Amino acid sequence: MFDITTAQPLATFCPDKCGCGDPACPQLFVDESAPPEQRIVLTDDFGSHVRMSAGQFGDLLAQAKNGALDTII
Repeated sequence: MFDITTAQPLATFCPDKCGCGDPACPQLFVDESAPPEQRIVLTDDFGSHVRMSAGQFGDLLAQAKNGALDTII
């Protein structure tokens, strides 16, 4: 189970760039206590989360930088 109190927060994704930092907004964490394949945690504002490895997250970032996700927004 993900324990938000022990994970290191990296980013908060506020709608419309409001910058409120509200913990209810989606957030990105590093959970050092998790196995390497589950250390990166992305929460949503519905109470769920996704875990992935640093390598998987790096691939997600690379694809986003290359424009693969541009059609979403």
